Amino acid sequence: MLLDLKKIFSQESESCSFDYSMDLSSTGLNGVFPFVSPVAVKGIVESRDGSARLKANVSFDFSIPCDRCTERIDRHYDFAFSHVLVRSLENNEDDDRFIEVRDEKLDLDKLMREDILLELPTKFLCSDDCRGLCPICGKNLNEGPCDCGGHPTDPRLEVLEKLLH
Repeated sequence: MLLDLKKIFSQESESCSFDYSMDLSSTGLNGVFPFVSPVAVKGIVESRDGSARLKANVSFDFSIPCDRCTERIDRHYDFAFSHVLVRSLENNEDDDRFIEVRDEKLDLDKLMREDILLELPTKFLCSDDCRGLCPICGKNLNEGPCDCGGHPTDPRLEVLEKLLH
């Protein structure tokens, strides 16, 4: 969605609201396409002394394999974002506190996509205590111990193991 902010920046209009759905089903993470529902985007842009404040809420369903045990994780996410929009930055310096909107048109899809991807966790786990898969036989250790004959001890730790027996 492309927002025309000319009236907001010139203060002809106090605010501009938006409510739409965005498709991220073609966005891949870790080799899968986890966005299983359209992203609902709602928000408002308010005029503020030559700049503008954008407030947005997004919600979507997400499905991805656990990074340890590969079991499917189905989650619903709700995020809130806020940005200060300006026509131009002084001295052409990059400043993370502001988003420059030079032509007074904001690509809201691009901004929301970046915000969502930055807000998602870097590691997806089915639970904090997920035990993962056995490195030898591949059994899911969350379902119980495997019967593959034990796990080899790191040779550097054999001395410590002798102390325990």
